[in-house]
Amino acid sequence: MPLLAIRHVPDLVLRTICARVENFDEADLGVLSADMLETMYDAPGRGLAAPQIGLTLRIFVMDVEWKTGTPDPRVFINPVITNTSVDRSVLQEGCLSIPGETCLVERPVSLGLKWQSLDGTVATGDFDGFAARCIQHEMDHLDGVLCTDLPSPAKGSAA
Repeated sequence: MPLLAIRHVPDLVLRTICARVENFDEADLGVLSADMLETMYDAPGRGLAAPQIGLTLRIFVMDVEWKTGTPDPRVFINPVITNTSVDRSVLQEGCLSIPGETCLVERPVSLGLKWQSLDGTVATGDFDGFAARCIQHEMDHLDGVLCTDLPSPAKGSAA
């Protein structure tokens, strides 16, 4: 599996709103997602969205556990956030497309998500903590938004 080139700012593909995946060729999507995961692990990151490798498709991969626990690679195609918590937290976020820079970002601490798997099957799940934060960060990439675009919360508002 080849490592893919990660796009960095100011590459315009990072500003593109991605299109839904319509063709669920499980073999092709399997190869793509495996290459994305290998690239993410090598970077080393915890999430990677398609525009970060130059593709304008609504797909991202993540594994929030691999650095500290048992690896849990996940693939999300055509993800949609269905709900978010009222509770929010403020944390520093890094981004593989913005090397050497972090952003202080306020986000909901939990969320519900609906997505499709490699074969197009619809799945749903609830996520909290770092997984919820990572999902929101990767979802922003699918909409052409970078963490540097988000308003920086006042230092006194950190939860």
